[in-house]
Amino acid sequence: MNKKAPSMSIIRGLLFTYDIENTDDPKREKFIASKDVNNKKELIELFNELTKPEFMEYTKSEQNWFIDSIEHFLMAGDSFDGVFKKMATYFGTEVLDQQEFMRVLLSCLRHYNLEAVTNEQQPSKHP
Repeated sequence: MNKKAPSMSIIRGLLFTYDIENTDDPKREKFIASKDVNNKKELIELFNELTKPEFMEYTKSEQNWFIDSIEHFLMAGDSFDGVFKKMATYFGTEVLDQQEFMRVLLSCLRHYNLEAVTNEQQPSKHP
């Protein structure tokens, strides 16, 4: 199995949930705007509510690609302008520390990934 090269565009794709170009959903928009994206606790709440369900639908390979891409760009010291400068979001405030935002996202994605693996390993309750 070939490992996919890190991609800034797939990270942008994962964050499309927060982009104003996404389909109108006033409830989702209000929820996003209500969170302080510079507050780790509120950012985690946002990711748990909106990013997790989408992330869990991806294959294990795709999940790893997101994680590997974020890790790669963080280790390279990237500013993530390639993500944030091309997105207009529903965030109530500007993301002040884009790398910290990505570190929090990465931590959440690792947690979701581990949760998916754990759920796969549990025996089925159906005969």
